[in-house]
Amino acid sequence: MNIIIIEDELKTAKSLIQIITELQPDARIAGQYQSIEASVKVLQEGPQPDLVFMDIQLADGLCFEIFKQVKITCPVVFCTAYDEYSLEAFKRNGVDYILKPFSKEDIREAFRKVHELRNFFQQKVMPDLSDLLNKLSPPATKSSFLVFKNQKYTTVAVENIACFFIRFDATCILTFDKQTFTVTQSLDQIAAAVSASQFFRVNRQYLVNFAAISEVEHHFMRKLHVKLVVETPDTLLINKEKSHSFLSWMENR
Repeated sequence: MNIIIIEDELKTAKSLIQIITELQPDARIAGQYQSIEASVKVLQEGPQPDLVFMDIQLADGLCFEIFKQVKITCPVVFCTAYDEYSLEAFKRNGVDYILKPFSKEDIREAFRKVHELRNFFQQKVMPDLSDLLNKLSPPATKSSFLVFKNQKYTTVAVENIACFFIRFDATCILTFDKQTFTVTQSLDQIAAAVSASQFFRVNRQYLVNFAAISEVEHHFMRKLHVKLVVETPDTLLINKEKSHSFLSWMENR
């Protein structure tokens, strides 16, 4: 099986190649590309691969521009940090839609669906695509969080939360009216529960609300400095590897 990877984050591409090699020893990585332009060129000039792993947000735009310029006949597995493009992805040869950060089990399941689809055309047996179809419905997101402060339980609406952050190994909420609360969920659990179009994980310590961002500045070492409308305990910096994804999120949400 010849596989090409279209992914502009080098660490993610490297991790994906490692997992593919472990799960499919007979597979051959026929190419790795980081942009729409490079992907279109190789797909136009060379033979079609057997499978494509494709990120949606690339260095020069959304990957769907590739489909407008070249006909892709093989299955595509989309790996992305955004959940709002699933309907469009399934119109473009998508056999699976994996949200980052992905695991080995996510990739294993994607290969299972690819092989199941291949068997369908070879044996004319309908594959079970229920998991894939379920992804057409956007996941439910939390509208509030239960907090405990001053010996009382109350709820904080997500729309009133400027950011979530980690402080002294505890997960905290900072509201737009500058109140701070502690919650029991980890930051990973919260990131999975809130809307990916509304909140962005800028680093390991902070998950910020789009509505709370006042401005973004360039910082040294190609980092970004994010300033919120409320003061945070720490300076919010985004590393250069994540800067493009963050700016794309701000532009395309």
